[in-house]
Amino acid sequence: MNASTATACPNIAFIKYWGNRDAALRLPANGSLSMNLGGLWVRTRVQFDSALLGDSFMLNRRVHGGAALQRVSRFLDEIRRLAGIRAAAQVESANNFPMGVGVASSAAAFAALAVAGAAAAGLSLNEAQLSRLARLGSGSACRSVPGGFVEWQTGSGDPDSYAFSIAAPGHWAVVDCIAMLTQVHKEVGSTEGHALAPTSPLQAARLADTPRRLDLCRAAILQRDFAALAEVIEEDSTIMHAVMMTSRPPLFYWQPESLAVMQAVRGWRKAGLPCAFTLDAGPNVHVLCEATAAGQVQARLAELPGVQSVLVAPPGAAAMLMKE
Repeated sequence: MNASTATACPNIAFIKYWGNRDAALRLPANGSLSMNLGGLWVRTRVQFDSALLGDSFMLNRRVHGGAALQRVSRFLDEIRRLAGIRAAAQVESANNFPMGVGVASSAAAFAALAVAGAAAAGLSLNEAQLSRLARLGSGSACRSVPGGFVEWQTGSGDPDSYAFSIAAPGHWAVVDCIAMLTQVHKEVGSTEGHALAPTSPLQAARLADTPRRLDLCRAAILQRDFAALAEVIEEDSTIMHAVMMTSRPPLFYWQPESLAVMQAVRGWRKAGLPCAFTLDAGPNVHVLCEATAAGQVQARLAELPGVQSVLVAPPGAAAMLMKE
């Protein structure tokens, strides 16, 4: 069979996905909104071959077995089921940004695997179908399939829980300056964290208020209203981390340096610099700003204690096939 290669961007959630109502299908407890991160990518090549004895997985030129291979194989099983094939696959993947540190590496990885795997298996899937497929590997991966500014609807079940673009990458010149405080892989991954969400007494209140925050965030994006975006993304991020910190057992992704960056960003905005923070499941801080302020924000972040480097990403494109 033919080999296929695809590339996908990670995404930063403005309104967060945290908690599932169906863990197996990764059906979210709430809707979410995000922006793809241009310039950051995962590139994945998939080749099904009936001569192979089993699936293989290579990441950044290193062969992986164990849990990583099992997760890839389970995902490939769904592609094989859809395509009506039994052949094993060779998967080779590479990325240009740190993984497992709160920069949505699994989102980009499974979006790329969905697009490349489906094509290699001979499937012809539309964007919504690819988004649904990617969701089975990592919930937030469904948001890395469409381009630009993306909404993931909760849906009533598997068929209508997918993501779609609400605005193209060029709609708004917003930039994500990611303050990298660590590149150490987090001890508790997002999949495990989602399972803990219902143990927090704050999760129910968070879910009840999510539609309001979604409406505010969607309107801010469509109207290019940075002040409104800043308020709602900081509120949503802090609520999610409050749920994490009050889960049983608690998850403390914030580090002292994370809090220092958050406090600095709020001070800069109060002084007139259009910037705002949000954190995914990790200590690294995403600082969103208008493109005109990106150079200043990047320079200020680099001067803060504990900031090792700053990744800069404009709105990114959809996941796509590449020429072999």
